[in-house]
Amino acid sequence: MENNIKKEVFKIKGMHCASCAMTIQKAILKLPGVKEAQVNFGSETALIEYDENQVSIDILEKTVKSVGYLLQIPSKEIPMGMVGHDHFAMEKQGKEKEISILRKKIAVGGILSALVFLGSFPEWFSFAPKILTNYFVLFLLTTPVQFWVGWQFYSGLKILFKYRTADMNTLISIGTLAAYFYSVAVVFGFLDKSSLYFDTSAIIITLILLGRYLELLAKGRASEAIKKLMKLGAKTARVIKEGREVEILVEEVKVGDIILVRPGEKIPVDGEVIEGKSSIDESLVTGESMPVNKEAGAKVIGSTINLSGTITFRATRVGSETLLAQIVKLVEQAQASKAPIQRLADVVSGYFVPAVMGIAILTFIIWVFFGPNLALINFVAVLIIACPCALGLATPLAIMIGAGNAAQKGILIKDAEALEIAHKVKAIILDKTGTLTKGKPELTDIVGDVLQLAASLERYSEHHLAKPIVARAKKENIEFLAVKNFEAIPGKGVKGDLGVIGNRALMADAGVSLTDFDEKISQLENEGKTVVILAVGNQVKGLLAVADTLKEEAGEVIKSLKKNGLEVWMITGDNERVARAVASQVGIENIMAGVLPQDKAEKVKELQKTGKLVAMIGDGINDAPALAQAELGIAMGEGTDIAMESAEITLMRGDLRLIPEVILLSRRTLRIIKQNLFWAFFYNIAFIPVAAGALYPFFGILLNPIFAAAAMAFSSLSVVLNSLRLKRL
Repeated sequence: MENNIKKEVFKIKGMHCASCAMTIQKAILKLPGVKEAQVNFGSETALIEYDENQVSIDILEKTVKSVGYLLQIPSKEIPMGMVGHDHFAMEKQGKEKEISILRKKIAVGGILSALVFLGSFPEWFSFAPKILTNYFVLFLLTTPVQFWVGWQFYSGLKILFKYRTADMNTLISIGTLAAYFYSVAVVFGFLDKSSLYFDTSAIIITLILLGRYLELLAKGRASEAIKKLMKLGAKTARVIKEGREVEILVEEVKVGDIILVRPGEKIPVDGEVIEGKSSIDESLVTGESMPVNKEAGAKVIGSTINLSGTITFRATRVGSETLLAQIVKLVEQAQASKAPIQRLADVVSGYFVPAVMGIAILTFIIWVFFGPNLALINFVAVLIIACPCALGLATPLAIMIGAGNAAQKGILIKDAEALEIAHKVKAIILDKTGTLTKGKPELTDIVGDVLQLAASLERYSEHHLAKPIVARAKKENIEFLAVKNFEAIPGKGVKGDLGVIGNRALMADAGVSLTDFDEKISQLENEGKTVVILAVGNQVKGLLAVADTLKEEAGEVIKSLKKNGLEVWMITGDNERVARAVASQVGIENIMAGVLPQDKAEKVKELQKTGKLVAMIGDGINDAPALAQAELGIAMGEGTDIAMESAEITLMRGDLRLIPEVILLSRRTLRIIKQNLFWAFFYNIAFIPVAAGALYPFFGILLNPIFAAAAMAFSSLSVVLNSLRLKRL
């Protein structure tokens, strides 16, 4: 059943505020088979988790359309999640079209509004042609602005009457229509000759569209990171078919195809080198500036650049399965997801618009006793000033930019919650092998004539300590012996008919005495080496010592984490003595040694029980449960796929310096979000009473609706610009 569950990101068109997003989200969540839905106003996306057997994309589209918006369906020609994911292409086309239309409408609206403004205040503009002061002319100039330039706002009326809900467009349309029809009634004699508000209606519509135009341009910069990632993909591939080179589109490459790549060309898809040697620039995907040497058996990543030699490789992952496609998809999901801090804004926005409608009506009723003109002015001002755009943009836009910025640095964030949690972490647990160390152990010591026997047993093992032993035997051209009844014992070693090889715990289980070798074992362990013991029957035949080199930046990173008030732990399957020898080299005092793979998650739980929020950092399959158990799981990018799936954050290269960067990015993003929310709340709390006329009894001040429109547009733009500061951090 779980295989039918899909998690996809869709573009949503037509949203203008957080209330729009909430309306769509509620409608989608009502569908049977929808597990989760997060509609994000800032990124104009919907992150939907649904059961394919119960919900089709057509049903999702119809549901969104039923509440007045458009869900864009990716074309069937390009697979979902593929590099060049077409909803981004659709977004580009849609944005260009929207910007073009807005420019035309702003130009027309600006000219007509200027003429209306000149004609409305002849005492100020004596140079203006007198024809502009004619009421009927003002009506003719305003009408196209009201019903053509401002046409998009009338979707708010449809939502109000059809679905009994309201959004930003509802407020704008009611406010401007009230001013417009009041003036029309005066022009055609239904009301006594009094003030006209054509200028109010026309200028408000033009100003709001101008604000939306500037906001659209600024938001376009927010998605630059994901667009850059998408552009990395190769367009064609040179496939070897029947001994001939055939150039095909990258979309046509199939798993198993043999591909030739010459120096200077992009690797088209993920694969494994079968012939040739070269150095590959993987910086575009991993952020690692140094080229990586590749030869037969090495993995290559699609979109990376072949620098030196010609290589031939077998395609292993194509289309939506390539690493770059997965990165794009995960960044999409992170940008579309909601941080816990956004829930407050969502709740407020859900009740905000109906509350504003009530306040506006109450304002009108109170002020009508002081004159219909004052009542209308204040009614319109409340509706216009209160549009919750800034509130809706405060969190999602910062998350969008933060996640995109992280991706460019080689930090892949799965969801917004991880970005928010990172700065709250109080304790960090680091796996030793492959995380603190380079994960490439070498055989340093052999005690006794045991290499042939040890290598024969370890030949069938997948453990990282087995590889250097087998590699040394191959290098020395030692013949491997046949092994029967082979069995791997997780966390301890292996055994077969030839003997047992592993750690102290395995020897204890096998009833093997270590008395004669205890001193030598301790000596090697004090040097920070991991000792592998070989026994036949009940007797030790010899020892092998393996050492893994620490990463150069490990000590610097540990120092930085401690400086930031974090409690640092190291977890390893090695015994206490080896663990302490390694930990002391990087300045770690807290050690969890001799921990079996299945017990790592329990160790995380133990630390959580002390009240600390825990981050786990690992790279192997055995780290996956612990990564999932921790509040924040961080996987090293060169580790296993399972580890990366279990973690909330993946470091695309094995540089430990990215860990403090994650915490720093989290702090910066949350600081920006809090600033945005403060100003959004402050703006609405401060200006709605002013718009309602609260200052008039004391200072004789009323807020002109035109200034209300300008303030509303500025508040949204200020949130966008503040969020864009993250691109420079």
